[in-house]
Amino acid sequence: MALILLGLALWVSGHLWNRFLPGAYAAAGKAAYPISAVMILGALLAMVLGYRAAPYIELWPQYPWTIYVNNLLMLLAFYVYFQTTTPRGTAWVLGNLKHPQLSGFCIWGVAHIIANGHLAAVILFGGLIGWAMWEVILITKHGEKFDRSKAPIKSPWVHLALSLAVFAIVAGIHAWIGVNPFGA
Repeated sequence: MALILLGLALWVSGHLWNRFLPGAYAAAGKAAYPISAVMILGALLAMVLGYRAAPYIELWPQYPWTIYVNNLLMLLAFYVYFQTTTPRGTAWVLGNLKHPQLSGFCIWGVAHIIANGHLAAVILFGGLIGWAMWEVILITKHGEKFDRSKAPIKSPWVHLALSLAVFAIVAGIHAWIGVNPFGA
């Protein structure tokens, strides 16, 4: 579990050091972005290794239906996440969200907690959900706006196709690494 916690700390630090240590971020100059990228890649590595090595401590049983709930939520997560590629109001569902990437990220985390039901999943995905919600609060507090008016995808059909394609690719990657996203 220590690696999961280290990964979460690196993830949060890599995303938020510009807000909480603006002097250090400014002093890093052009190296700030690569430093953030290394921190985030290190976070991903620590989280994956920590999750795989964590003991299985069941919090609730894995019912077969949770896989279907997970997959439906994952489709919604990608659909919401990729709304940043469309102008506001283009998407058929939830098209006017203020923070679509972070909202999609939260849906992703909830889907994975539901599907897994063990302590390591709750710590990892719950921690990432907490980070995303914290980001929304900070962005809102600072009045930051993301201009989607020049977003490249103008068609709700292309947006849907992109979401489905990414879902299929991610499902294929999960199957390739030995985690069947569609059940036994």
